[in-house]
This record gives sequence, structure tokens and C-alpha cells, in this order.
Amino acid sequence: MCGIIGYTGRRPAVPVVVEGLRSLEYRGYDSAGVSFVHRGSLRVIRSQGKLANLEERLVTEPVVTATCAMGHTRWATHGVPAERNAHPHASGDQTIAIVHNGIIENHQELKDELVKLGHVFYSETDTEVLVNLIAERRRSEPDLLHAFASALREAKGAYAVCMMHKDEPNTLYAARMSAPLIFGVGTGEHFVASDIPAFLPYTRQVVFLEDGEIVKADAGGYQLMHLSDLSEISRESQTILWDMQAARKGGYRHFMLKEIFEQPRVVTDCLTGRIPHGHEGVLLPELEHLPTPKRLHIVACGTSFHSGSWGRHLLEPWAGIPTQVEIASEFRYREATLLDAEDMVLVISQSGETADTLAALRSVRERGGKVIGLCNVVGSSIAREADAVIYTQAGPEISVASTKAMCSQMVMLALLALHWKGRKEGGAPGTPSVMEAVELLQSLPAILDDHMPAMRERAVELARAYSEATNFFYLGRGHCFPLACEGALKLKELSYIHAEGYAAGEMKHGPIALVDPAFPTFVLALNDALLPKVESNIKEIQARRGKVIALTNPGVDLPVDDRWDIPAMPAPFSAFVALPALQLFSYAMADYLGKDVDQPRNLAKSVTVE
Repeated sequence: MCGIIGYTGRRPAVPVVVEGLRSLEYRGYDSAGVSFVHRGSLRVIRSQGKLANLEERLVTEPVVTATCAMGHTRWATHGVPAERNAHPHASGDQTIAIVHNGIIENHQELKDELVKLGHVFYSETDTEVLVNLIAERRRSEPDLLHAFASALREAKGAYAVCMMHKDEPNTLYAARMSAPLIFGVGTGEHFVASDIPAFLPYTRQVVFLEDGEIVKADAGGYQLMHLSDLSEISRESQTILWDMQAARKGGYRHFMLKEIFEQPRVVTDCLTGRIPHGHEGVLLPELEHLPTPKRLHIVACGTSFHSGSWGRHLLEPWAGIPTQVEIASEFRYREATLLDAEDMVLVISQSGETADTLAALRSVRERGGKVIGLCNVVGSSIAREADAVIYTQAGPEISVASTKAMCSQMVMLALLALHWKGRKEGGAPGTPSVMEAVELLQSLPAILDDHMPAMRERAVELARAYSEATNFFYLGRGHCFPLACEGALKLKELSYIHAEGYAAGEMKHGPIALVDPAFPTFVLALNDALLPKVESNIKEIQARRGKVIALTNPGVDLPVDDRWDIPAMPAPFSAFVALPALQLFSYAMADYLGKDVDQPRNLAKSVTVE
């Protein structure tokens, strides 16, 4: 997830763009860059690292006269964080520059075609492919607008793109497809950006671009068009009433809430480029050089450990791979007796820098073992040191409490299980086919979009009703047990309420002694094969006068104190609906109690010490 800002008007453009990039730096800070036209030549200035590095370079640049510019702050997806991979990217003939957010799925196919035509590439990015494709199409199209549209029609995947040409120094072209891009309408000036805060100091008039739309703008006006045929679109701008702080959060009260609601988009991003046409398999080219493991060890900490524990419930029945899940800080003390030659280790870390997980990776590598990294940050230590890396593509998480990262890890674990299932052409009886599983995954974004607002309302009701509780049990069976552990962790992290997650059948082996009317239990009672067992556990709690919140599905008959109905999905896909419910309950509780939701006490986003 990267940040784009473009400006055309009468002000000095580069300072406006840099200011906009500062507002967008939460979207990525691996590198940054700007482009503009100076004395008839296209200038592209880039720097690795945070925006301050770019600002240092700009001090000596003659940019004050440019009244049109665009900029980019990068969260790396294609290519490691390095200046050569930073945006903007220019065409080989130095006439066109673009900034881009998203993934061009068919970039390799397009690149092969362009190489045959004589184009030379200097980066590892799909963006450089796109800008040279535009330049190539310019040779045969009547003008730059048609060349831009023609190239974008060939590009498959997700993109938000802004473009400028040296011969049109005051004009911006922009387009979007499955990636955010917003157009700002000022007085004698116009803006393109990934998010409203980038231009909010200058205008509150916004046109929300839709997928498959192009805009062409200069200081005097703009045209909004359909990508398919360049027919014009008439759409009124809207007035934004947010203040700057609210705008950075997309109108949400906290970053955590914003990130919970980003999960439908996260699922889509995780699947992008992974599912071939026809759903006949799962594309994980990162693993092609590695064998299918005879046995898998998942090593992680905290929320990532819970993701891995959930993933075991897919990897074993779907792919037929015996799987152990280990806490990273403990794994190294047992590793020597655990690993066989044909075993493989999967380490999971949102940041790719978690110290305990990284130490486990290094220990396995020292012994000659094979390690796959599952992480969210391109170029992180785990990404560099693992034998193969799978990126979750969740985008940066700003709130300390991890939410959408777990969702992305679960999607990738499901794809990993399907990938190995496809290799082995097996799986236990009753498990879904690859096509069935992919179709269910693809249905998730729409289901979540439709139901999360109502889920939030119910979370607020329950949080207020149970706000005086000082202890909680969370119970689940099967694939819901890791979710129960995650729900308890989130409540502890955010509200500082003591909570414990248990396998539901374990309650009677000791913990039930704590149950009383002031000690509520949150039970995952989804309508699957394990529901009768869970119902028995609920009755055991009620016999001790314990209050029960049941996260369940419509039509399930459960006489409990409070029920919370969420959409039914076949197990284990129901976890993707249960997860945001658990997160929303923890969020609502912390918010109601007045806690610092985004920065809980004693916690850090990336734990880089052992």
C-alpha cells in the first residue's frame, strides 16, 4: 500500500507534493520520490528510506518554478526497498513518468514483450513495465490520453496511477482499478491522491474515482472519463467535513477501527495474482523451488502464533501435512530433537523483524533446515534470510494491536494449504476442492462489507453491557480455539481486562472453578460439526451461574444470556467472519472504557528484542 499525490495549479508544486507525501507516509516509507518538468526536461528525484531523505535531496534542486508535480511514498511490493525501485518511474526515453499503487499481475508477460521490442529495465518493479508500455503504445495511438488508456486496458490486476509527460508539463493523467485514488477540485488547481489528507489543507471538494475511470487535469479544468471508451462522465464533487486528524484515519475514530474495516480489501489483495483463471490451482511461485514438506513446523509469536494455530486446521486435513505450531521463544530449546531432514519450518511475523521468530529462523538455517517466511514487510530480515518468502500484502498497520495482519496471514495460510493440496492431489475425505475453497475465499470481501457495520453496533451493545467485568473466559473448539485465544489476547491488550482463551473441553479440567456470575464467558458456538460439544460446555458454565455471550449463526437454538449472530460460512472459512467480531468487541470495550486504543500501554508494534 503506497501513497500517491499529484498537483497542478499555480502554486510551486513540489512543496505541495512533499507536504502531501508527509500526510501519506503512514502508507509506506521504504522510499519516496517526486517528478516534474524543468526547462523542457522531465526530472525524477528519488531517495530510499523516509521522506526526510528525499527532502534533503530536494534542497539543491531547481524546482521552485514547476507548477505541476507528482510524488510517491512507497511500501514495497515488487522489488526490495532501494532507490532503483522507488517511484516515480520514467520511461526509457525519459518522456513519461508515473507513480503507481497496486500490483500488475501480468507484468512479466508485458515485460517479455517490451524487451523483445528493445526496452531496457533498471528496476525490479511492475511499475517500470507499465510506464514503458505506455511509451510503447504512444507510438501507435493518436495522443497521450489514448496511449495511457490503451496500456491500462492491457494491464491486469490492481492499480492507481498518476502520469505526466515532458511535453505537457502542466497536465496530470490518473486512473484507478481496485486501488484507492481520489481527485481534489480546487480554485485554479487540482489534486490526485491516495487519501484525502494529502490535499485537505487546500480543498475540501472531492470527486471519488470509481474503478475503470480516468481523469485528465490541468490548472484550468478536468475531464473524467471511462477507461473502456474514453466517454466523458459527469459527477458532482462532494464536500469533506473532516478535520485533518479524522481524515488521516479515513473518518474512523481510531486507526484500529479503520484497519478492522479494511479486512475485506485485505482479503482481495491477498488473493490478487494468486488465483489463475478457472480456479484450477493456487499460484505461489515463491515456493516452486522447494519440495512439499513431509512435516511442517509453524513458528511465531502472539497474534501470528494464533494464525499459525488456525492454519494447522487446514494444512493437516487439506494438504495431509502433519503440522506442529511452536511459540518462537521456546522453539529453539527443542528444535534439535524436533526437526528431521524432510521437515520444513514456516515462520510468521507481521513486521518480519520479530526477534524471537528471527532467532528461530537463524537457528534452523544454521542446522541446514529449510525455512519459509510469511510476513508483511518487503525487505525485512525474515524476508531476506528465509529460503522463500510469501508476502501477505496487508499494507502497513498503524495501530499497535494487530487486526488486518492476522486476516491476511490466515488467507495466505489457506492458499498455502491449497497449494500443497494441489501438488499432492489429495486431502482428507470431506475437505473442499481447490475450486470450492477459492470460491469461498473470493466471496468473503462482499460478505464482510455487508455485515461489518451491524457487527460493530452489536459489539458496542455487548461492550457496554459487560464493561464492569474484570475477567473473561473465551472458549472455542477445533479451528475456533485459536480464535478464542486471539479474542482474549485482544481484550487484554486493549482494555487491560484479564482474559484467557481455552479449548472448550478443557474448562471442566480446572478453569471452571473460577466461574461465577461476575466472570462472563465468550463462547464461539458456530453452526458446524462441533456445535453439540460446545453446547454441552455452555451448559456446564450455566450450571455454575456463569453468564455466556455466544458468537453464533442465525437459526442456532442457544439459550444464553447474550447471543451475537454473524453470517454462516462453512468451517473453517467461518473464522474470517468471527475474527472481526472478536476484534470489534475488544475495540468497543476499550473505547467505552476510555483506553488508548491505538497505543496500548507497555506494547510496541514490532517486538525486536528477545
